[in-house]
Amino acid sequence: MSHFISFLSRQYISLPSPFGEGSGVRLLLPFQSFLSRQYIPLPSPFGEGLGVRLLLFLLSFLPSLYLSAQSFRKEIDAQPELSASNYLAYPAPSGRLTPPPAGYVPVYISHYGRHGSRYLIRKEQYIRPLRVLERADSAGVLTDAGRDAAAKIRRMLAESYDRWGELTPLGAEQHRRIARRMYERFPSVFSGPVWVDARSTVVIRCILSMENELQELLRCNPRLQIRHDASEHDMYYMNLSDEKLARQKENDEVKTTMKEWDGQHLDCRPLLSRLFTDTAYAGRNIDAPQLAHDLFSLAGIVQNSEIRHSLSLYSLFTPDERYRLWQRANIWWYLHYGGAPQNGGTQPFSQRNLLRNIITTADSCLALSRPGATLRFGHETMVMPLTCLLDLNSSGIQVFCVDSLEAKGWIGSRIFPMAANIQLVFYRNPRRPHADVLVKALLNEEEATMPLPATATPFYYRWSDFKRLYLAKLDSYREP
Repeated sequence: MSHFISFLSRQYISLPSPFGEGSGVRLLLPFQSFLSRQYIPLPSPFGEGLGVRLLLFLLSFLPSLYLSAQSFRKEIDAQPELSASNYLAYPAPSGRLTPPPAGYVPVYISHYGRHGSRYLIRKEQYIRPLRVLERADSAGVLTDAGRDAAAKIRRMLAESYDRWGELTPLGAEQHRRIARRMYERFPSVFSGPVWVDARSTVVIRCILSMENELQELLRCNPRLQIRHDASEHDMYYMNLSDEKLARQKENDEVKTTMKEWDGQHLDCRPLLSRLFTDTAYAGRNIDAPQLAHDLFSLAGIVQNSEIRHSLSLYSLFTPDERYRLWQRANIWWYLHYGGAPQNGGTQPFSQRNLLRNIITTADSCLALSRPGATLRFGHETMVMPLTCLLDLNSSGIQVFCVDSLEAKGWIGSRIFPMAANIQLVFYRNPRRPHADVLVKALLNEEEATMPLPATATPFYYRWSDFKRLYLAKLDSYREP
């Protein structure tokens, strides 16, 4: 455990605790106390007087940590759509890939991807905030900004009506582009009449995402042999329903953490004052946090629709509000699907069957001379915990102070946008048939690190090391 030092910005760094596991203390020190050098002495396990000196030494790193914590805030300020968390439309990858070691060529791809851009899943997500605004308008207490927001929501409702949760045209295009890039990046995997086996969850947006990728691959190579399916038969690994783990997502510690964070960081009153002319009416009739959440969800989802170029709701929110609402979503996803100690640190194991399927299927395919590809299509609630289970880019970290997530690099928007995907690309050396099979992980088509022994080439790992580590991790899991 750790002590936590906080500035007024509420960004934290963690310090080693002299009190032992479970006894960490959060110290809230005003920024001015550092400027005036009024420090709080800490007990030191290193001897008399060393506690303060250790604190001062560690604080020397604080400016860089603070800047790291603020970096994504700057990105959101420059591009408000990034605050949409899991509603973020798929960003184009950089295109940069590290060349494989000499003699190695890609032979097989194992993939799990989220469906592409969609509408909001339930009509209430559109109708509930619209009803609040229309009732206020009828009462004569809606501002011009409120009436403008209501008009925009009506347009969104008309576009999405009876298409709740369905794939948008942009979502279909995202998957076609992903498929074409996959083909162009790894042509040796898809050359000739090789097999491509594709599976989807039974949800229509996932099925259509799969079909769009397969159609594009066939345009690239009409000789491909395609098998595709969407069946309850495969849901035990494609979308495991684990009731015990699901209950842990909302345990008392998770609820308390979110409630305390909300109380310290969220203030919806300024938003209400911009929407309603009568604060007394708003106080009596409006569930302010719910309305703020609903409007922010609508602001985020617009970028996935066909009216995205002519409509935005982000002007309803100040830069601080956009950042805080994104930050809250980031923390919520970490507490519910990441390796958060508050949930027992086991939520990523919701994808244990999927990871085991990935390993066994890859071994089976690699026994062939032309392995082809295995494609799977599901949801962000699979991609997120699978990313953490694999610990891609250190995403499996356990963070006690949720305000430090950004400083530690845990940013959900970079893990699970619409059409998020994990590609494991396998390489063989045809001139050395007994050489190690290598594997590289791509997260949203960008190279990702794994906690495996390094090879001479960055991002390339031995398949034998992959299996050894992750099978042991899976075997160590005990159900709660």
